[in-house]
Amino acid sequence: QVQLVESGGGLVQAGGSLRLSCAASGSTFSTYAMAWFRQAPGKEREFVAGRTRSGYSTYADSVKGRFTISRDNAKNTVYLQMNSLKLEDTAVYYCAARGSSAVVTTLLEYNYWGQGTQVTVSS
Repeated sequence: QVQLVESGGGLVQAGGSLRLSCAASGSTFSTYAMAWFRQAPGKEREFVAGRTRSGYSTYADSVKGRFTISRDNAKNTVYLQMNSLKLEDTAVYYCAARGSSAVVTTLLEYNYWGQGTQVTVSS
């Protein structure tokens, strides 16, 4: 079992930055592929970024060049650095873990989820 707790969300102006954190319980964190998803009001949950246990990162086209995912296996934590935020980045952001080495963009492939953290970008 893995428990995930996100933090770092909040209200930010367009063009600003936020860093989300996801702290994971359990000693097997380093074996999991980790990802961030987001869900805006009235929309489906969508893949944002993922990072394999070996350090390979994948991004949605909408965030490439603006968001960076990283992980610290010693701290059982994955991060999402979000820069140049846009109004359309407003959503609840979820951390997810997958008991596999590969990152995939399909949310049903992820075994564990956090409770989510709200990110609101204002004009």
